[in-house]
Amino acid sequence: MKRIYLFYLLIVLIILFVASCANEPAAVMTDDTNEEEIDPITISPEAEYIKISVEVAKEMIDSQDVTILDVRTPEEFKAGHIEDALLIPDFEIVEKAEEMLPDKDATILVYCRTGRRSEIASRKLIEMGYTNVYDFGGIVDWPYEIIE
Repeated sequence: MKRIYLFYLLIVLIILFVASCANEPAAVMTDDTNEEEIDPITISPEAEYIKISVEVAKEMIDSQDVTILDVRTPEEFKAGHIEDALLIPDFEIVEKAEEMLPDKDATILVYCRTGRRSEIASRKLIEMGYTNVYDFGGIVDWPYEIIE
C-alpha cells in the first residue's frame, strides 16, 4: 500500500516539476477599451549580436557603404590592417565610439586579431545603441589583402 502512495506521489512531483519548467509566457491581461494604434515604422527592433564570416564581410565591403572597425591596439594596426579600417581599440570603444562613429544606424564591420575582442567590442556597440554591427572575427582569418 505504501508503494502505491509513493508511486502516485512521485508521479505528482514529476508532473509539477515539468509544469514549472514549461517555457510559456504568462497570460497578459489587456484593456481592449484603451488600445492605441502604434506606427510600426517608429519602433526599431533591438539590435542583436551577429557573427559573420570573412567571406560575407568581404562581400559587404565590396558592395555596400560600410565602416570597417579594427579594435586591436595601435601597434597591431600598424603591423597590418584592412584597407580603410578605422582604429578604435576595444578598451576605448565606450569613450570614443560616439565621436568617431556618429551614425548609430551605419553598417559597422568589426574585427580584431582572433575574434575575441571583436565580439566584446561588437556587444558594447550594440549596448550603446548601434543597430547594424557585424563581427567578422580576426584578421588571422582574413585571406584578402591588408595594408602594411
